[in-house]
Amino acid sequence: MPIRKNILVNGEVYHIYSRSIEKYIIFPLFNDFLRMEELIKYYKIPRNISFSLFSRTPDKYSSNDKREEIVRIIAYCLMPTHIHLILQQEKENGISKFMEKVLKGYAVYFNKKYRRSGPLWSGRFSNVRVRSDEQLLHLTRYIHLNPVTSYLVEKPEDWRFSSYREYVGLKKKNLMCDWEGLIAFQKKSYIEFVNNRKNYQRELAKIKELLFSEPGSG
Repeated sequence: MPIRKNILVNGEVYHIYSRSIEKYIIFPLFNDFLRMEELIKYYKIPRNISFSLFSRTPDKYSSNDKREEIVRIIAYCLMPTHIHLILQQEKENGISKFMEKVLKGYAVYFNKKYRRSGPLWSGRFSNVRVRSDEQLLHLTRYIHLNPVTSYLVEKPEDWRFSSYREYVGLKKKNLMCDWEGLIAFQKKSYIEFVNNRKNYQRELAKIKELLFSEPGSG
């Protein structure tokens, strides 16, 4: 029996996850994180200018015309070895096209900059369909807490490379994320909602590590 292709549906929301091959550090420097953010912003809309021109003055070439977007970016978090995105598909095969260009674009940049060759990402990408507003809200909390769970920072607002600062008003929305009409929250209540789960999510991560770590030699 042939393998059934996982078809992503227009208008639906998905948690998209992609990790580096063998947990390779793919964002060694601050500017590497910025490069990925620029690629995400660039490829969400088909453009008739080069990425090099766009990246020099991204605000000049950014567009508010949602009709052009192939994906709607609801939230994101970039981690040293992987990335999380919450995307709504706006055009046919939009997520697949978007992720292919983003992952390939960053791999080309990274390999050239660090003089390496070979694949950078472990496979294509993983996706999980988000089936309710409540699930979506909890998912944003989960990805925004990722840097805290990994002990990269103590507070989610201290992590520069996620959408959390946009969510709570500490960073001006820069045409990257759009959650209006999908998630309704007050900034103060969202801060409490996220931070109240911080210790619990860290404990879950410890348990997961214990359960799935390789057994010792005994």
